[in-house]
Amino acid sequence: MLCCLNPDCQDPLNADGSKYCQYCDTPLISLLRGHYRVIKLLSDEGGFGRTYLAEDVDKLNEECVVKQLAPKIQDASLLRKAVELFKEEAKRLQQLGEHNQIPTLLAYFEQDNYLYLVQQFIDGENLLKELQQQGTFSESKIRQLLLDLLPVFKFIHDRGVIHRDIKPQNIIRRQNDGQLVLIDFGASKQLSATVMMKTGTAIGSHGYTPIEQMQDGKAYPASDLFGLGATCFHLLTGIRPSQLWMEQGFSWVTSWRKYLHNSGNNLIISRSKLSKVLDKLLKTDIQKRYQSADEVLSDLIFVSPLSTIPSTLIYTEARLPQLGARLRNQLIISAAIVVLAIAGVWYSLSRPVAITKSSPSQPINKSSENSHQPSTLKGHSSDVNSVTFSPDGQMLVTGSDDRTIKLWNLTTKQEIRTFKGHTSWIYAIAISPDGQTIASGSADKTIKLWNLNTGQEIRTLKGHSDSVTSLAFSPDGKLLASSSLDKTIKLWNLKTNKEIRTLKGHSKTLASVAFSPDNLTLASGSWDKTIKLWNLNTGKEIHTLTGHLDLVSSIAFSPDGQQLASGSKDKIIKLWNVNIGKEIRTLTGHDDKVTSVAYIPKGGYSKKPDSVILASGSNDNTIKLWDITTGGEIRTLKKDSGYVYAIAISPDGRTIASGGSADNIIKIWHP
Repeated sequence: MLCCLNPDCQDPLNADGSKYCQYCDTPLISLLRGHYRVIKLLSDEGGFGRTYLAEDVDKLNEECVVKQLAPKIQDASLLRKAVELFKEEAKRLQQLGEHNQIPTLLAYFEQDNYLYLVQQFIDGENLLKELQQQGTFSESKIRQLLLDLLPVFKFIHDRGVIHRDIKPQNIIRRQNDGQLVLIDFGASKQLSATVMMKTGTAIGSHGYTPIEQMQDGKAYPASDLFGLGATCFHLLTGIRPSQLWMEQGFSWVTSWRKYLHNSGNNLIISRSKLSKVLDKLLKTDIQKRYQSADEVLSDLIFVSPLSTIPSTLIYTEARLPQLGARLRNQLIISAAIVVLAIAGVWYSLSRPVAITKSSPSQPINKSSENSHQPSTLKGHSSDVNSVTFSPDGQMLVTGSDDRTIKLWNLTTKQEIRTFKGHTSWIYAIAISPDGQTIASGSADKTIKLWNLNTGQEIRTLKGHSDSVTSLAFSPDGKLLASSSLDKTIKLWNLKTNKEIRTLKGHSKTLASVAFSPDNLTLASGSWDKTIKLWNLNTGKEIHTLTGHLDLVSSIAFSPDGQQLASGSKDKIIKLWNVNIGKEIRTLTGHDDKVTSVAYIPKGGYSKKPDSVILASGSNDNTIKLWDITTGGEIRTLKKDSGYVYAIAISPDGRTIASGGSADNIIKIWHP
């Protein structure tokens, strides 16, 4: 295959021998710079270029990585900065590539008005994929990771380089020897430099990036060590620091242990001296954090069971000076301890504590136990944030952090197609009432409209200045409502694909929007702890509903439009009278944030034809069914693990779909 090098091409793969791209008609380059055959798109850098897999025909088709700089920005100073950073990455790789755990620079050149960087291909999986495939890391595996990577950190920091984007995706386990390789130095810089974009956006990834880098754009060796600590947390728990950062800012690092219950590592890690190392790696105050890799290694050597010290730390005399005199002496002492007292030390350090997993929460009564196990849909490579049924109930659409939308056949439980085009996480999915159009909202600040039947993108709607968090089609299919982290709601005319109104009034992030069945009212839920009702004809606010003690994460209208349900981080569900704007009832029973609420149509679940049931999903790993007349809990559906981010009800009310953080799967329930 031959890959099109047009950075805007949505389907760049072409058959060998093709002269022009079958998708965008761009002339194809058979050999880039005369000897690199580009064969596959590896990643899209969100408006700054792309990364490709290539073969070097001058080296017996040896695989290599080609990075292309193609920034879609008009500002001259930002363009210069992007070019400067790209050139700096090449310099860093040339400087650092002598290390066995850093890719080697092979070439740097300009061709057809694009800059290219060619580097060594590392055959292996990154740690995020390893986590997804093998599950959370054990304590010993985390120690091994630290002992393998910290000498690499010391190597780059001693040469005045800071990586600035440490996360699982940028660490690859090399297949041939199992060593960890640090990749993607595109955001690195010299210690003396301070690199911030003109807009004030610091380089890095939310959740993994420390406060000094996020707020001031300044980074130090200790900044990379924070990213390493956040990476260890993610691998231990399976929980993305970015998700916690979105909800809590940096406060999550002070209570990181409470998230260990998801992994089975809670008792082991919380009682381990390794936890003290992680505590110090995750300090928000840089002065209280480890200042160098040497300091971390120094503490780690004496808290690790001796069997976990990898061969990379059995240093030859030539390599020992790299670690410094203090650590070298400690390693020699450790070796002596191994020789003189290995039996006693091994027993005391490695004897496992007898631990049993805590039992799942006991159901309220036998009727709450699952009589049917859910089926699963597998295909996404990251968290599933949104799920929705097609109007006929035969298909399901899902959106994920892996930047894709998937369409599923619910009869065969097979994937029909994948929609690609967003450059960041997909938070929201909606299907038009006629079942022909999918809308998707993303952290890339855009909304995309897709033809459900062909998989083709129809249009991209731009207007929000931050992530799009929720989408809803009006019942008549003429309008689309979108909410955003930018604190606004936008209404879009789907005939013209133009924005017709922006609703402002919330003081914090918008999390959810919903149309009333009569097409007259729009509801919005916000992190400011309120729900607002809006007149769709005038755009004026009708009511503000207050009562929740924390952010409102989800809202839904009842089938008759007379009632509204809201779920909150305060673990409570509230039912509201829409006409008078007053609270009717409070439903309590979840042990964590209520992330999603949805009404089950009459006759769908209940045997009573006039009964209406409410379903709710929560970060406590459960879905609960409620009798809205009495406020009583009917039943609890228990997930295996992980948060429930979204639920959806089939049109006939007989099926529930849920998406979340556990194993990137969707569950289909028939309660």
